[in-house]
Amino acid sequence: MSDIRELRDHLLVHAVRSGDFLLKSGARSRVFIDAKQTTCRPEGMMLVVEAALEAIPDEATAIGGPTMGADAVAFAVAAVAATRGRMLRSFSVRSRAKDHGGGGRVAGALEVGDQVVITEDAVTRGVSMLEAAGVVREAGANPILLLPVVDRGGTVAKLGREAGIPCRAMLTGADLGFAAER
Repeated sequence: MSDIRELRDHLLVHAVRSGDFLLKSGARSRVFIDAKQTTCRPEGMMLVVEAALEAIPDEATAIGGPTMGADAVAFAVAAVAATRGRMLRSFSVRSRAKDHGGGGRVAGALEVGDQVVITEDAVTRGVSMLEAAGVVREAGANPILLLPVVDRGGTVAKLGREAGIPCRAMLTGADLGFAAER
């Protein structure tokens, strides 16, 4: 529990900004969470890893999600988990298929049959996470959990339920002191 408080405090210091922002969802907001300011700093990275490893089910074999939002989280979690004897593969889901090399939308170590945690740094609606889950399913793996660092909008859990995937955000907008944004 103290790790979650420390993660919250780290986000408040490094990632939460006030102003006038246009979100990916198209909505305007007075608050923006640049969660990469936490997920890409070593001390923040470790706080995210601890929270993620506490939430990730034992049956999980891989972690990833939409590139760029999931990359720092997935790669750090997989690396630290390996030092503890827990082998999780990591991967990214591209926004569109690559037309050269091996092609496709998945980059990294996703295998058919993997039990997958879909992660992202901050979500408002959760559409990108659900799209990544669809790509994972198309690749023959099974998304078993949506795990955003911050759920600022509160709709990803509903979308997850509709897709048959539970959601467990590490923190919410309310945890950071502001109302949900859609």
